[in-house]
Amino acid sequence: MKKILIVIFCAVSTFSFAQSDEKSEIMKVVNRVFEAMRTNDSTMLKQSFTENPNTFTAFINKEGKSQLVTDNFQRFIDAIGQPKDQVWNEPIWNEKVEIDGNLASVWVDYAFYVDDQFSHCGVDAFHLIKREGGWKIFHLVDTRRRLNCEVPDEFKP
Repeated sequence: MKKILIVIFCAVSTFSFAQSDEKSEIMKVVNRVFEAMRTNDSTMLKQSFTENPNTFTAFINKEGKSQLVTDNFQRFIDAIGQPKDQVWNEPIWNEKVEIDGNLASVWVDYAFYVDDQFSHCGVDAFHLIKREGGWKIFHLVDTRRRLNCEVPDEFKP
């Protein structure tokens, strides 16, 4: 009986370790997006995504109606790569990573700052696919709001 429990424990530990490694690799891809934003590096940004990813923004408009806007990924790349005097900083927290085979989803809370000025907060939801070259983002949707933003102190400038 002890041998069976040891085998089961080892199998579970190995699976947990592998899942932890995968989650770490996935979060490296997601974190590169935010590093690219901080450093105006559009090449780094593109390397995190598949070709032609889907990007959206969900929000409540001034009339209180739910909106879903399809974003233009090339415009996002151009905005990131544009030289600017200010730093775009988007700290994230509460990372939730789910994996099934070659599909992963990541859900994170964020706050967006231009230099030290708060702009908005929300959630980023990523879908990634694992290919021969590693994990790549193929779908990104974010929410945006200016009110009811509870940013932990360690993520404020």
